[in-house]
Amino acid sequence: MSKEYDVFVEGLRQELMERLGLSEKQVYFEERDEDGMTPNGDRLFVECSASSAGKEVCGIHTEELFEDYEDGVSLEKIAETVESEIRKLKETGFFEKTKNLNNYEKVKKDLFIRLLNVKQHKRELSRAVYRRVGDIALVLYMQLGKMNGRISSVKIRRNSLEEWKLDENTVFEAALLNTYFISPPRIYYWEKLVYNPDYDGESFMDLSHEFFLKRDSIGNCLSTARRTNGAVAIFLPGVAKRLAELLDADFYMVFTSIHEVMIHNANLTYPEDLENILRDTLREATPEEDFLTDKVYRYCKNTGTFLVYKGTVFLELGKPKACPEKPEEN
Repeated sequence: MSKEYDVFVEGLRQELMERLGLSEKQVYFEERDEDGMTPNGDRLFVECSASSAGKEVCGIHTEELFEDYEDGVSLEKIAETVESEIRKLKETGFFEKTKNLNNYEKVKKDLFIRLLNVKQHKRELSRAVYRRVGDIALVLYMQLGKMNGRISSVKIRRNSLEEWKLDENTVFEAALLNTYFISPPRIYYWEKLVYNPDYDGESFMDLSHEFFLKRDSIGNCLSTARRTNGAVAIFLPGVAKRLAELLDADFYMVFTSIHEVMIHNANLTYPEDLENILRDTLREATPEEDFLTDKVYRYCKNTGTFLVYKGTVFLELGKPKACPEKPEEN
């Protein structure tokens, strides 16, 4: 980085020490380190408090703030914003929760799963706990609480599993179940979404009530009750199996973003057509930060497996499988 960047970082460090009443040792800078605490960029670390249980430290990405500075935002304004966010974090109890990371019994109810694209997030996944399905990573997170109306969370690192002394599959399955109850799966009808902003979707997983899933070629929109990071719904316990039973068929999955996935009857649609639709949707309607995958997936009703479409074949765990029969011509 430039000399101006170095001056900016030191100036921000001094501002935060003064505003938060901290010492030189409590606000320190670390450059990007692939194998250290800063794999995703330079950070300024602020030690908010310390006790026998450990330290509460907040990491601030300085490169992003420097871009704001270059765009004309004053150093004082940036420091004021950072100070405000740190004080909010302390007030909402986020730091208190992170103290419990080494105690599984205290955090297990806050564990959940989010989806990320493997290639786009390769660096940050290097130490994360996740399962991979094609180019989709099912990543283990812990929710910290709400701030500004949004759920804040942190990825669980592999060293936490070592401290818990628990099998990864046990933790992961529990987190999937948590995710199901934290944000239950829902089917959304577009016509209802358009005319009713408060529409909260259809609860299709209740086996005690009849539910009729649309079986036409248009497809069904699957998300969660929160409708944020809702594409994870397809991987929650029993969901894919239930959808296949309601359709009485295999189905294709088109992940238009991290927030939802379109479910299409495999007997009525062609994967190459869906691939073209997905490509157009991603280009025209999906923000870069909401991108999940540009691949079309298939769920097999008889085997309960997920396949990814590549050209003229479907692949499972990297092994080619024969392309399923195309739908019958009407």
